[in-house]
Amino acid sequence: MQAYNKIAAMIAMLGSIGMAHAGTLTIESWRVDDKVLWEDVLIPAFQKRHPGITIKFAPTTPTEYDSSLTARLTGGTAGDLITCRPFDKSLDLFKKGHLDKLDGKPGMESFPTAAKVAWQTDDGKDTYCMPMASVMHGFLYNKKIFKDLNLTPPKTVDEFFKVLGAIKQTGKITPLALGTNDQWETNQIVFTGIGPNYWQGEEGRKALIAGKAKFTDPQYVAAFEQMAKWGPYLGKGFSSQTYADSQNLFAMGRAAIFPTGSWEIAYFNQNAKFEFGAFPPPVQKVGDKCFISDHTDIGIGINPKSKNRDEAYKFLAWVGSQEFADLYTNKVTGFFSLSNHLIAVKDPVAKQMLDWRKSCASTIRLNAQVLNRGEPNMETELWTVGSQVLNGKMAPKDAATRLQSGFAKWYKPQQKS
Repeated sequence: MQAYNKIAAMIAMLGSIGMAHAGTLTIESWRVDDKVLWEDVLIPAFQKRHPGITIKFAPTTPTEYDSSLTARLTGGTAGDLITCRPFDKSLDLFKKGHLDKLDGKPGMESFPTAAKVAWQTDDGKDTYCMPMASVMHGFLYNKKIFKDLNLTPPKTVDEFFKVLGAIKQTGKITPLALGTNDQWETNQIVFTGIGPNYWQGEEGRKALIAGKAKFTDPQYVAAFEQMAKWGPYLGKGFSSQTYADSQNLFAMGRAAIFPTGSWEIAYFNQNAKFEFGAFPPPVQKVGDKCFISDHTDIGIGINPKSKNRDEAYKFLAWVGSQEFADLYTNKVTGFFSLSNHLIAVKDPVAKQMLDWRKSCASTIRLNAQVLNRGEPNMETELWTVGSQVLNGKMAPKDAATRLQSGFAKWYKPQQKS
């Protein structure tokens, strides 16, 4: 009898161990910097509502994330929840059966159609990741410098160049903190930031995909034409200036304006000793409708091979909640929830940028969807021609011609006469 009791007790103990681990979820991500956020803020908030589910946040170095995640998914060792990059990287995972279809799942109703585009099939029929957050592109400016020079944030392109001219005349302050050494920011910040006001945001982006517009059309060339005029207002030796150099230049108060994205707000909150604000890309003339690059940045999906799918879907439903939207937007300053929930943003500059949605139409980076799928690679080409235009080494029309020529080589809708 005593032996029977021992065996029964052991079985009960093993059963309790199995129960304890049944609800453990692992989150795959490339956001190594967000580890404290997840472990100290987001996961505890979720567990207050679901105390029986334990969660492990297991990030991978950004440069290794795509390849290592694919290997783990293929080998059956990946986590339950997959942090999704926008567009083709995640679409490829879905096509290979590595992400669940999420249409109609709890929480998905919190997101407008436009927010889901980055994680949908080209025909829009299947959604495979829940949108989490976007970043916005615009300009940060040093309020003290503007006050000292009696300047106000420009609203039109003409006003923008008048402001740059006034700052340049001081001979002491660099008007624009921007370099071309790293190249990426010439597209992912500058071209994609100022361009939507010329090509009318989503209208112009979709026209290229449909083959109804070409890069050589005036509305796309115009963005390069504005960039070509920036050179005199950049710092000495800007062609060898890195993005980190530009950050430091602005943080030290030696540059008045920093073309960047909302992700930098937190950095300057810690490193700038002055008050700064933000203004959106100026429109061409007073009364024009404004457009902002409100780029879908991060989503989250479910591994079909997860052994804890019920728990994973509970977590996903929470990601679609008001509570998550509030926490993520306010704790990851400069990353904005893509949900329909009304959010009280605490950081003044982040709130200022988020409010742009009230008066401007949102669009995403021009080449994010479809346009990067061929050779020559559109992203690489945009980096190259953008930096050359800023350097004064390539004319705007030549930049547009090069892009269009490369695009038409592989994309059939652009091969129409």
